[in-house]
Amino acid sequence: MNNSEAELRAEILAKTRELVTRRLATSIFVPGSTVVPYAGRVYDAEEVAAAVESVLDFWLTLGPEGDAFERELAAKLGVRSSVLTNSGSSANLLAIAALTSHKLGERRLRPGDEVITVAAGFPTTVAPIIQCDLTPVFIDVDPITLGPRVDQLEEAYVPGKTKALIFAHALGNPFDLDAVASFCREKGLWLIEDNCDSLGSTWGGKPTGSFGDLSTQSFYPPHHITMGEGGAVNIVRDPKLRVIVESFRDWGRDCWCPSGKDNTCKRRFEWKLGDLPAGYDHKYIYSHLGWNLKPLDVQAAIGRQQLKKLDRFTAARRANWHRLRTALADLEDRLDFMLPAHATGWSPAGFTWKPGGTPSDPSWFGFMMLVKAGPAARTALARALDAAKIGNRMFFGGNLVRQPAFVHLREERGSAAFRVVSDLAGADRVMNEALFVGTYPGLDEQRIDYVAAVIRNAITGT
Repeated sequence: MNNSEAELRAEILAKTRELVTRRLATSIFVPGSTVVPYAGRVYDAEEVAAAVESVLDFWLTLGPEGDAFERELAAKLGVRSSVLTNSGSSANLLAIAALTSHKLGERRLRPGDEVITVAAGFPTTVAPIIQCDLTPVFIDVDPITLGPRVDQLEEAYVPGKTKALIFAHALGNPFDLDAVASFCREKGLWLIEDNCDSLGSTWGGKPTGSFGDLSTQSFYPPHHITMGEGGAVNIVRDPKLRVIVESFRDWGRDCWCPSGKDNTCKRRFEWKLGDLPAGYDHKYIYSHLGWNLKPLDVQAAIGRQQLKKLDRFTAARRANWHRLRTALADLEDRLDFMLPAHATGWSPAGFTWKPGGTPSDPSWFGFMMLVKAGPAARTALARALDAAKIGNRMFFGGNLVRQPAFVHLREERGSAAFRVVSDLAGADRVMNEALFVGTYPGLDEQRIDYVAAVIRNAITGT
């Protein structure tokens, strides 16, 4: 790059930063008029400048920014490596699909094998199990933690049939990793942590997403950091899983050369695989039936800037959650609030923990309440929040087995569609009573206090 090009580039980026800074100038909050989202993107001029600079290079497909972001994310989580993809849903699909690979030998998941999951949550934690011709086994959730009922794991397990577990750290609250990881070690099962809601959360001081065999991230705008669309599969320990995940992400090809590069293996025309002739171009040898699920390099450039802000974002989420919890502390007769898995209670000073329990520190995706009076009262609260222009959500799909997709699946496939352990009373309670509002870093104290006041008024009439 010559001096004139460098100067022009610097001018473009300076003007970009100036424009974005002006656009993001603080606006006045007007209660009842200004929308208070439950989640959203939080960024500054650096994300936009990084995106513009990436576009100026016009690499487009996943490249140097993606390589750097994968290294930085893996280092942040303390895992062996990370593989970027185009969404958190795709990340879950890749994680499950990778475990079906013939390259895993006897440990591979085969059609009809069972994967234990939970009945309440987001559907794309579960959908890949069915999409990969496996059978989901639903256990219940604890409605206070939203984590799996670990006391039901033994009942759900079938020797020779159960091969893996996938659970989400729901709304940023880590599930009981001590119990789940121990169960997987004892039974020789794969563990996938759906960490899409929980980047920045810790269990015993260690990041969630670093305990299983694989874990997944989402970088959709409501999540902890954003690339617009985007996600990642984290390979916690075993490097061969990275090669398999990348293969499924990149059309199923056997070649591991990055886009735009050839002969990384130094044997491009020396392989003999399948029934292909010896020397067939390795870039066009396919070991799996995969997809094209890559993001763009410009998205990774944005993600790198977001990752730098993660610690600050996480601190803001925790502060917002505790401010809401403190403001609503006297409503415990009408609302149940979330607790971490090993917590016994909450006070303004923080959580109390059961003897010998592992403390966790959630990076809260939202502030969930269970409205004890039931579905009508929960809906009334949601309507009141809507009227006040406060974003709110039920806990995603509620009890998934009651969703139309799963009802139709059971009608079509009968008992082979999925298996259910227990009466799922916890998932039903979540379906009927749960509602959450935002804790994301774009909410300041004024907005948080307004949200609390509207909740109080809707619940008590005062």
